[in-house]
Amino acid sequence: MNYAKQRLLWALVLTGFILTAEIAGGFWTRSLALLSDASHVFLDFLALGMSYVALKLASLPPDDRHTYGFHRLQVLAALANGATLLLVVFGILREAWERLWNPEVVLAGPMLLVATVGLGANILAAILLREHDHSDLNMHSAFLHVLGDALSSVGVIIGGLVMLWTGWFWVDSLIGALIGLIILKGAGRVLREATHILLEGIPTGIKASQVAEAILQVPGVQGVHDLHIWTISPNYTALSAHIVLADQALSQAQKIMEEVKHSLASKFGIEHTTLQVECESCGQEGIMCVMEPKKGLNHAHQASVNNRWRNSRDSGSVGHS
Repeated sequence: MNYAKQRLLWALVLTGFILTAEIAGGFWTRSLALLSDASHVFLDFLALGMSYVALKLASLPPDDRHTYGFHRLQVLAALANGATLLLVVFGILREAWERLWNPEVVLAGPMLLVATVGLGANILAAILLREHDHSDLNMHSAFLHVLGDALSSVGVIIGGLVMLWTGWFWVDSLIGALIGLIILKGAGRVLREATHILLEGIPTGIKASQVAEAILQVPGVQGVHDLHIWTISPNYTALSAHIVLADQALSQAQKIMEEVKHSLASKFGIEHTTLQVECESCGQEGIMCVMEPKKGLNHAHQASVNNRWRNSRDSGSVGHS
């Protein structure tokens, strides 16, 4: 973990250097393409920063007021910065439209120099992150962001070469607008994912019906209902459910619960699981078997619907958060 944090920190420093250089270079050379790429770099700087903060916050223990820890802070930061990027994109597109009709002279030589330095720093950051664990979605996402920014720098360099050879300064506006559209797509994705998480949404690629079927496939499980799946933060998924078992010893029920948790972790990556066990043979709807000291199983009434998943799915008792 410390090794990953060190590499992320160095990649973050390099990206911050690129961001500063491209903002300064954009104003110096009057290049909209460089300023647009700086906005793209800012999106990547945000992504790397969130990845680093996620690693830091993951080590903080929950407290009395934050029982899930502080994982949601990165989601709130993403929401705020995604909204800010939308404003930046609209400004870039408006400036690009005006410059297409009234092209400004761009210092193509210095622009090429700044873009080349930025590309070199991006390549170095990619080298730092290339040995990431591909099962770590956080690190993999950071690596892809750096690669995307390197490709954007290549586009700026190509535009600079075209202007240097032809004097077509309107190309700068065209490249700036194209990069702005790329940022718009990225900002939209960030806003969509952040909003989905804040709405307690199920992670992408997971369906409640598939999770329920996986639970039912565990030997000993007779039914499942009140299933809820939600996202605390990227890569941190939580689940709660009621599972119905046959009347049996509590020790055996514990083994079945462990098998359910193992199945959910291996198939869907759901590590935080809360399960409530209910007894199918209690004879009354909504009865749960509990173990009382020295008395064995006792049938205690509890208000809940004790139906199998396939029946309860149609009645809407499954939580699609």
